[in-house]
Amino acid sequence: MSFPILGQPDTGDTAWLLASSALVLLMTPGLAFFYGGMVRTRSVLNMIMMSISAMGVVTVLWVLYGYSTAFGDDKFNLFGDPTQFFGLKGLIGGDSAKAEGATAAVDIPLVGTLPATVFVSFQLMFAIITVALISGSVADRLKFSAWLAFSALWATFVYFPIAHWVFAADEGVAEHGGWINRLGAIDFAGGTAVHINAGTAGLVLAIVLGKRSGWPTTLFRPHNLPFVMLGAGLLWFGWYGFNAGSAATSNGVAGSTFVTTTVATAAAMLAWLATERIRDGHATTLGAASGIVAGLVAITPSCSSVNVLGALGVGAAAGVLCALAVGLKFKLGFDDSLDVVGVHLVGGLVGTLLVGILAAPEAPAGAKGLFYGGGWGQLGKQAIGAFSVMGYCAVATFILALILKYTIGLRLGAEQEAAGIDESEHAESGYDFAVTSGSVLPRATLPPSSVNGLEERERVGEKVEAE
Repeated sequence: MSFPILGQPDTGDTAWLLASSALVLLMTPGLAFFYGGMVRTRSVLNMIMMSISAMGVVTVLWVLYGYSTAFGDDKFNLFGDPTQFFGLKGLIGGDSAKAEGATAAVDIPLVGTLPATVFVSFQLMFAIITVALISGSVADRLKFSAWLAFSALWATFVYFPIAHWVFAADEGVAEHGGWINRLGAIDFAGGTAVHINAGTAGLVLAIVLGKRSGWPTTLFRPHNLPFVMLGAGLLWFGWYGFNAGSAATSNGVAGSTFVTTTVATAAAMLAWLATERIRDGHATTLGAASGIVAGLVAITPSCSSVNVLGALGVGAAAGVLCALAVGLKFKLGFDDSLDVVGVHLVGGLVGTLLVGILAAPEAPAGAKGLFYGGGWGQLGKQAIGAFSVMGYCAVATFILALILKYTIGLRLGAEQEAAGIDESEHAESGYDFAVTSGSVLPRATLPPSSVNGLEERERVGEKVEAE
């Protein structure tokens, strides 16, 4: 990258990317609610903590060397120069450029039409949620200290390099950009770098970690479906920053991707519910929330390359295939606790590969898929990009997981797991079932009816907590 490029940012583009960055950050608390509601009462705090802690770990690494590794000058076709922007060197602020008697104007480092710091912040939010997504595959049994270490190592050796492959552009961001970008594979907002990447890591980590005690015979039911639906709604809301924000400008590309994101998500939700109804006889709240996320995942790589009919096709395919894929863990014997593999890996593959089939020439990307006379070439590029990310992520994650397993250890002890991960790891509980009041009388002074009622409420609280 020829640096620094100094100039005046476009105020409209800057405002849109600042708003988009905030929207994408909101997705991580949304994910915390989504995952937190899907686990039992004794695991809700840990699930929320894993998402929120990713915000801390990844942010520190990103500003030190993560951004530079992802968007610095290309090294060996694998990663950017980690020292080029170490500590965001040269990207903060700029020098005042004033002509005699003219209105003050400040020339600052730019990425395209954006202040470099805005682009840095936007891409940081992608890195955060990618790491957080993995946590759903290891609910109830991964030590929190191991999660923090894994987050740091995985971001460094897996996400940052893959983000370079996918997001580093040919001009303006990184000299001789990432190889998947140069190949011509289309991944507008992170189907490969985010969802296939996180889904593959979740699968490998779940296998290395092992199954939850009692799985699959024990029923691990969601304890708070309103939390799940709230999380899905926040994810849908934040995803407009994820997809439309990836246009990096407030123009027709942002508008088009906004529409296709909405259409595909709606179609996926309905397709998942229809699949449930046919297969199980019921359309569930959990299914609706899962269908929303599946549609969002699948349209992420393809939102700039499909028209409205294509978005309907992507969403419908993701809703059906992801609804069927979540059952694979029972057939294949891997304990992916919250279906990261079935939703994010499968959904990411569906959306990435369908670009090669449904890409429409009138869409912003201007590519032609198989259905529009484009031949097999684009589908081949999509497959190379998708499966290259899968392969590298699988090997690297396996190595990192084994290193942690045989050093600091990955899994809770049997007694800790039985007691519940919230109490064992955080010495807290998500819900306090004890009866409280402003003034507490000794039990001996209470009338028999009050004592009996209190004991009954305590027994109910203990029963709920045990569940």
